[in-house]
Amino acid sequence: MGYTAEVITLAIDTSEMRGSVAVRKEGRRAAVRRHESSEDYSSWLLLAVEACLGEAGEGMEGVDLLAACTGPGSFTGVRIGLTTVKAWAEVYGKKVVGVSRLEAMARCAEAGAAFVAACYDAQRGQMFAAIYRWKDGGLERIEEEMVVEAGSFLRMATEEAGRERIAWVSLDPQLITGLEGWESRAGIGDSMHRVEGDLADKIGEIAEERARKEQFTDALELDANYVRRSDAEIFWKGPAAGHGR
Repeated sequence: MGYTAEVITLAIDTSEMRGSVAVRKEGRRAAVRRHESSEDYSSWLLLAVEACLGEAGEGMEGVDLLAACTGPGSFTGVRIGLTTVKAWAEVYGKKVVGVSRLEAMARCAEAGAAFVAACYDAQRGQMFAAIYRWKDGGLERIEEEMVVEAGSFLRMATEEAGRERIAWVSLDPQLITGLEGWESRAGIGDSMHRVEGDLADKIGEIAEERARKEQFTDALELDANYVRRSDAEIFWKGPAAGHGR
């Protein structure tokens, strides 16, 4: 079928505890469920999807497109989400589009600035982050997505944008606005937009745009962008690597 505005999309974001599930119909959000508890995604996700589909008056058979958040985020959360989407794609024969959470956040930024900086708490005193610039009517990412200390990210964005305005968007704006260098950026005209934990709808919107261009993701090759190593790798492989093993 052609992926028109009438497509029914199921989108999920399990990047970290502030995840969500959304169903989109006719280019608009039909239902959404936020993950607002400490419940593991392994037990929450399927019930949330069932509730969303029920509210939208649909079943999995009626879904045309699966939109999967590829991270960055927690290893367990992202893995559960992607594994589930892969299974649905195989069982129900659905098309899949993988979408970066930082890209979805960047698309929520205030218009009018030359650059967009998207970031959120990655724990351990760091942030998941990416810098974008507007080019030919679309957002172009500058360098790879990263995990970085907040102050370092503010300096990097400043070096990239100089005196041009940056539209900041974050789930945790205080990690940037609480820094000493923020006043200088605000003086230039930088804005900070706080996004909430319901990014699945924006992820679904981006997936629909790509589906209309036939830019699908092979379900078998759907992979996560963790940005950094897991705790298991850090604590198990780290010491061994230090001894040349």
